[in-house]
Amino acid sequence: MTTPTVLPHVDAVQAALAGAGLTVYLGGTPTSAGWSPPGQFAVLYPDPGTASRASLAGERTDFSHMMQVTCVGATVERTLWVADKVRQALAGPLTVAGRRTWLPQDLGGPPVQRDDDVTPPLFFVPVQYLIQSIPS
Repeated sequence: MTTPTVLPHVDAVQAALAGAGLTVYLGGTPTSAGWSPPGQFAVLYPDPGTASRASLAGERTDFSHMMQVTCVGATVERTLWVADKVRQALAGPLTVAGRRTWLPQDLGGPPVQRDDDVTPPLFFVPVQYLIQSIPS
C-alpha cells in the first residue's frame, strides 16, 4: 500500500470543474503582462492534506484535504453562477486512480466580496470543500 498524495486529488477537482465548462487556475491567476481575466473563473487553493491510519497496522492509507475554490466574476450574479457551477461539478464522486472518493463535502464560505484592487473591479467568493478518499 502506498501513502496517498494530494496532487491526484487536486487534478481530479480541476478536471471536474473544467469538465463543467469553467476556466480554472491553480494557486492564483496568471501574472504575465497583458493577461486579462475572463468574465468568470475559479481559482483552486488546496492544502497539503492529511494521510491517516486506517487501522492499528500503521499504514497511512486514508486521505483528506481542504480545497478552497475561489469563484470570481465581473458581477455578483456571475460570481454566484460560478459558485453554482462548482457546486454542481463537485456533487458527484471524483476520479482518483487507485482511490475511492467520498462525495466532496461543501463547507460553504463567506458572502460575496468586491475586489477593488484590480481594474475593472471583480467580485469573488471563496467556497471550501472537504475531499476524502480511501484505497480502492
